Amino acid sequence: MSGFLARARWYWLLPVAAVLWEVATRRAEAVYFPPPTAIVARLYELWFSGPPAGLFLTQEAVHDLLPSLGRLFAGWALAATVGVALGLAMGRSRTLAALAEPLLHFGRSVPPSALLPVFLLLFKIGTPMQVAAIVYGVVWPVLINAMDGGRTVDRRYLETGQVFRLGAGTRLVRIILPAAAPKIFAGLRLSVSLALIMMVISELYGSTEGIGHRMLEAQSQFDIPAMWAGIVLLGVLGVLLNVAFLAVERRVLSWHVSARGDAA
Repeated sequence: MSGFLARARWYWLLPVAAVLWEVATRRAEAVYFPPPTAIVARLYELWFSGPPAGLFLTQEAVHDLLPSLGRLFAGWALAATVGVALGLAMGRSRTLAALAEPLLHFGRSVPPSALLPVFLLLFKIGTPMQVAAIVYGVVWPVLINAMDGGRTVDRRYLETGQVFRLGAGTRLVRIILPAAAPKIFAGLRLSVSLALIMMVISELYGSTEGIGHRMLEAQSQFDIPAMWAGIVLLGVLGVLLNVAFLAVERRVLSWHVSARGDAA
């Protein structure tokens, strides 16, 4: 809470920055840098001027926002599941880690955007290609952090499990996962922002819908306020996702924070 209050002291800078942006862009009259009021107006017109019965969402919002968010969460959830499972397996097995780590480091060194043509050939234009691109771009930080967390489980916890003759499944759920959870969540937090980036990149490359496609279409039609509206929307969405994830992380790892406080 103290950290939040410390950051909140500086939130007054946001409206000041918006006013300065407004004044500077109106004086410069730059075509490619519209004032914030024009961007917000276009944002409202495009996506949030619908009827109250539809939660104020327009047809464009249904066509753009909902598919983008669906692909974002589907790709992130799949990458998180695969990354945690493989990462813990590699963290607990030296043999598996020795075999797979060279492939892991090779795979994460290849830029996801460079593989978009491959995904396009394999899955064609559409949701499967975009979800595959998101999964590939997101899985690496989750996998690496889960592997590191699996490796650093305190041996005393595992020995206690052996003393009580806990089965493999029970040891995984009651000992390994909780011990590795802080590092797993660190990887998951990084992956949220990466998922948003990969969602936009995949929609710019091969899509007929979504926020990225709408921004590309606005750019081709020289609708600069609409293009900036997409950028602002992505920024707000990134902040909201980060805040939501931090809230979940604090709740799930509350025991870890309490344990550190008691140890101190």
